[in-house]
Amino acid sequence: MRGSRTHGYGQIGQHRKGGSKGGRKAGRHKHGWTYVIKYEPDYFEKRGFTSQKSLREKINVINVGELDELVDKLAAEGKLERKGKETFLDLDKLGYNKLLGMGKITKLLMVKASSYSEVAAKKIEEVGGKITKEHD
Repeated sequence: MRGSRTHGYGQIGQHRKGGSKGGRKAGRHKHGWTYVIKYEPDYFEKRGFTSQKSLREKINVINVGELDELVDKLAAEGKLERKGKETFLDLDKLGYNKLLGMGKITKLLMVKASSYSEVAAKKIEEVGGKITKEHD
């Protein structure tokens, strides 16, 4: 290539200074997108959607109408707590976070729940029971 002036690189200046950058992955979001999809699916690390609801703690709910069945089940297993004549249910220990008011209740109960609806509290008190957030 001596004396050829361009050494096979066309016009002057096409192969001077910076050289090649090497190893770049240009066009991954443009013309190289199909390559990414086919051969490197984890290239951008994140995948799918994330909603804020899925990041929150799951709330385990029980309705007032299910308390009678729960008392019968615990009595059969011998795990039922009594305070005097009243039956005591600690819903936190049983794995429930919230008490809701759907259904009917017939038994007199003392219930401890970390959170409950107004309707649930009203139904328990109508039967003559009590509902609290703290253990008495």
